[in-house]
Amino acid sequence: MSARLSALATSVALLTAFAVPAASADGTTAPAARVAAGATAATVNLATNPGFEVPAPNLADWGSIPGWNCTGGPVEAAVTTTAPHSGASALTVTPADADSTGECVQTVAVRPDTTYTASAWVRGDFVHLGVTGTGRDLPPAWTESTGGGWQRLTTRFTTGPAARSVRLYVHGWYQQGPFSVDDVRVDGPAPAPAVAASSVPTSDKVVFFTVDDGWQRTPEAEQFIADHRLPITAFPLPMPAGTDPAFFKRVTAVSGSSVQDHTVSHSDLSKLPLDQQQVEICDARDTMTRLFGTAPVVFRPPFFAWNADTLQAAANCGIRTVLTADADFSWGAANVWHSGPLQPGDVIIMHWTDTLATDLQRALAAADSAGLKPAGLVDYLR
Repeated sequence: MSARLSALATSVALLTAFAVPAASADGTTAPAARVAAGATAATVNLATNPGFEVPAPNLADWGSIPGWNCTGGPVEAAVTTTAPHSGASALTVTPADADSTGECVQTVAVRPDTTYTASAWVRGDFVHLGVTGTGRDLPPAWTESTGGGWQRLTTRFTTGPAARSVRLYVHGWYQQGPFSVDDVRVDGPAPAPAVAASSVPTSDKVVFFTVDDGWQRTPEAEQFIADHRLPITAFPLPMPAGTDPAFFKRVTAVSGSSVQDHTVSHSDLSKLPLDQQQVEICDARDTMTRLFGTAPVVFRPPFFAWNADTLQAAANCGIRTVLTADADFSWGAANVWHSGPLQPGDVIIMHWTDTLATDLQRALAAADSAGLKPAGLVDYLR
């Protein structure tokens, strides 16, 4: 114990139905959504579910803390309503054994070369608050004891030139008992809002096949993708992705394929406030990163329903593009939402259903007749 303490001390039509900032011709967000040149960006709290008040989305893992990943899971971490610092609830962590610090973390999207202040109110002994991934070494803020009350921990950091996200963590210490956390903040300028798009600007003769949800995974669709070497951008929900991650790894094995973000619960985000939208997008991002090893950079809003808050929530989760589509070949359909046949850069939506094999065949035939080939989406968005 003494050694550990010593170490511690040193350690489309649908699209246009929504009033949102449009993407400009140069691929940036419209002026209304940008910080004016030379202006100082507003300071906001970028932490997801900072007060532990946001309810868990439908279909979320049982016992998960929205916006947070706790190493001990529900065995150690729980939202409690007993004497929070403010609001109705706080996070209480009870390390399950002598080898656990009860760490809870989240990824926070940031701007490079920018100064931020991280803070949290904590209660307990040897509680730590820190940030990694800044591009610079940063010791944690910590307290030996809060004397049974609440104490604010604060640390200030400046991101490096390549930093786009940081890892925010709170934890206790070995054999020091339970601790509580509330009112977490990461104060500084938010990332620029994500760009909304229904197609990809390109003169290359390519289209993009995207497939949503993931509930029905058929060997026929998997075989068609493999036989035709189709680059597929999958937008599965965390629950089916977590049920059968090997399937999604196989169907996205072709070069240019990827797995991206589609929320936790497939909710209409336009009906949710920004903080709940951020939980939906960030928690799905975390699941896809854990399952497939790469953080999503594209978000597909369920029902193509989004608003200005969606663009900011997505950016706060490290998402660069909020993508709908301009053609639908799901469930036997063949709808192109612009005049004429498919065009270069068109995004085609389909779904993981029992009709997907024939939907893919029909979409591929439509692309062929227009002189187009499927290509990797993320390759064209870089």
